[in-house]
Amino acid sequence: MTRVLRLITRLNIGGPSIQAIALTERLADRGFDTRLVHGTLGPDEGDMRYLMRTPEVARYLPALRRPIAPLSDAVALAQVLDMLRDLRPHILHTHMAKAGSVGRLAAAIFNRTAGRDSPVRVVHTYHGHVLEGYFSPARTRAFLGVERLLARATDRLVAISPRIQQELVAEHRIGRPDQYRVIPLGFDLQRMIAVGEPQRRVARAALGLAQDAHVISTAGRLTAIKRHDLLLDTARLVADRDSRAIFLIAGDGELRSALEQQAREAGIANRVQFLGWRRDLDTLYAASDLFLLTSRNEGTPVALIESLAAAVPGVSTDVGGVRDVIDSDRIGLIAPFGDAGALADHVNALLADPERRRRMGEAGRQAVSARYGIDRLVDDIERLYRELLH
Repeated sequence: MTRVLRLITRLNIGGPSIQAIALTERLADRGFDTRLVHGTLGPDEGDMRYLMRTPEVARYLPALRRPIAPLSDAVALAQVLDMLRDLRPHILHTHMAKAGSVGRLAAAIFNRTAGRDSPVRVVHTYHGHVLEGYFSPARTRAFLGVERLLARATDRLVAISPRIQQELVAEHRIGRPDQYRVIPLGFDLQRMIAVGEPQRRVARAALGLAQDAHVISTAGRLTAIKRHDLLLDTARLVADRDSRAIFLIAGDGELRSALEQQAREAGIANRVQFLGWRRDLDTLYAASDLFLLTSRNEGTPVALIESLAAAVPGVSTDVGGVRDVIDSDRIGLIAPFGDAGALADHVNALLADPERRRRMGEAGRQAVSARYGIDRLVDDIERLYRELLH
């Protein structure tokens, strides 16, 4: 049986965690014995470990954490190296930047010593990248230098969209084009696909919403890169023109208090509900007329995909991999990043045209169901692994 060590920085709310857990469990039926190793959640981050149906295949590594911490990083490196020596996996697959750094460095050490006869093959997935919008220019340059070096110790680099691959290769010069494989994320979207008009009344009642409200939702960490401050600027403009507009914000994070204060100062506190972390996102989407995404950067926007699967059209900033999801105005509308006026115009136009929203929702559901299904993801990863081994 092919042994895989899968290393992810943390199992917080988001696409990387969903993918790591799903691959660990679903590849078992295809002849892969996978161990999932995950690190420490940050403050106020949602926890996705509840998705694991087979928690015995996972190992928690407290020293592995997102912030740069030399002592903890050294401990994590030593622990991953020990796991490589004990398990002797055929493949090490890393997800997220810190796990990618620690794991690939450990694999390089392993392959120079104990792994000479049976070297571990190394795969790293870029679920996005931290080279735009996250850090200062100086730190970004440092990260860029590290990623270029680590690419030399990697057999395959996986980009989750053609746009991210283009940015990494052409703009940032990380790795060689022949190292890359584009493998979009995949999800079990059945709960979202099942959302329909019968669930709308029940969902709105559960959330305390008027049945005739115009409901705009979003979901994600309340952190700087998601730019919920821009969402609230947009909400104020929308609310000025639509007395029925209500905004639902699912998620939590370090900026929640500041965002609640911004809503109060903007005079829209009665139009905005902060819901915290929720596991019933199908309820959120069932209650929604539109989904609004205002991020500064996105790899593949998971919540946007889920909303489209629930037949809820999206309005988004034009960043990262958004255009790989909203690839035409048949399923959603895009505005330049930072332009609250353009975002508000799109939202108001769609709220005023329920038939157009219905058509866009149906088209969006068909599009993402075909592109982002879980079976397609497992097929793609299995193909990649067998290519590496043979």
